[in-house]
Amino acid sequence: MGFISVFFNVVLVDPMINILVMLYIFCSENFGWAIIVFTFIVRGALTPLSVRQSKQFKAMGALQPKLKALQEKYKNDRSRISSETMKLYRENGVSPLGCLGPTFLQMPVFFALFWALRGTLPSTPENLTKLSDKLYSWLPGINQAIPIDDDFLGLSLGKITTDNPLPYLLPILVGVSTFFMQKSSSPPSSPQQESTNRMLLWMMPGMLGYFTLFFETGLALYWIVSNVIGIIIPVSYTHLTLPTKA
Repeated sequence: MGFISVFFNVVLVDPMINILVMLYIFCSENFGWAIIVFTFIVRGALTPLSVRQSKQFKAMGALQPKLKALQEKYKNDRSRISSETMKLYRENGVSPLGCLGPTFLQMPVFFALFWALRGTLPSTPENLTKLSDKLYSWLPGINQAIPIDDDFLGLSLGKITTDNPLPYLLPILVGVSTFFMQKSSSPPSSPQQESTNRMLLWMMPGMLGYFTLFFETGLALYWIVSNVIGIIIPVSYTHLTLPTKA
């Protein structure tokens, strides 16, 4: 676990702290805009996967009639249904896991950002010293930018969401944006999966909105902007088709 923790910090958290501080300098020392620009950078890096995800969703939708026919044909043989379904996916170049790529890859970024925000906005002199140790001294002006002003539109981005004015506004925005992001990117499902998908469509936004009450405000800002981008990207690429095997 010690190696994993060191690797996580060295590869994700520490670079993220330095990127956020440099963006803070670039954005005229506005940490809110630094987080927004950072979110665009992360989502931009995930754009190829998001495009692939949109293609996979469209391809899976086109296969639904064939999948339903397979389920009817082999309704008494679950093993045969599974094998024929995978065969159909392979023949059409579709991977169910490909629909989840951006989601899985964004989670480590989310957790790393959680710790990076706490590290970038230290609340005690001791933590300020720890922050100085994490900064790359060779980056121009980075040490002079500390400590960071976390005020953004009257919100303190380093504080827990409920410690700010209108404490429930951001959790509601997180929940609503998550709902629409999921709705715009949910793959077509079989009748057997519809009830589960419907439950997740309502449960996940509620859970994330609730958890936001205990997260730093800057993290809520990241999640809202990321969801908005996630809503736009699949819609922008719905005209793309997934090449199929001959």
